[in-house]
Amino acid sequence: MIHVISFGYGHDTPPTADFTIDVRKSLRNPFHDDSLRDRNAFDRAVYEHVRKTDGARELVRGLASLVMSFEFSTGRDVTIAFGCVGGRHRSAALAMMLEDELSLNGCDTTLSHRDIFKPLLPAGTHNVKETSA
Repeated sequence: MIHVISFGYGHDTPPTADFTIDVRKSLRNPFHDDSLRDRNAFDRAVYEHVRKTDGARELVRGLASLVMSFEFSTGRDVTIAFGCVGGRHRSAALAMMLEDELSLNGCDTTLSHRDIFKPLLPAGTHNVKETSA
């Protein structure tokens, strides 16, 4: 079983995982788009914004290969966690993308979003030298 988790660093400490992927500095942030800020990755526009970001699909494909190989070689459950600032946009969309990719490859998965419905964090917390466009 592969467990996929999304979370926000701004809400609490990261969950325990075999692999934790911090995307605060590597992918553009839907928070900086006024039309997407109050939404989350369950909204198709947010999901597509993240999916179409340069490198997002390649990241997901590479991670799928990594966690499938790790699960096979260890014979145990594997947990992978994606973290962004608030846990509503990038980390949640990537977790959904990875879960889809793993399912397409016949893997048993679980998906959870720890912080997706928590309130937006103040704007200043999103200014972690990250990609915004």
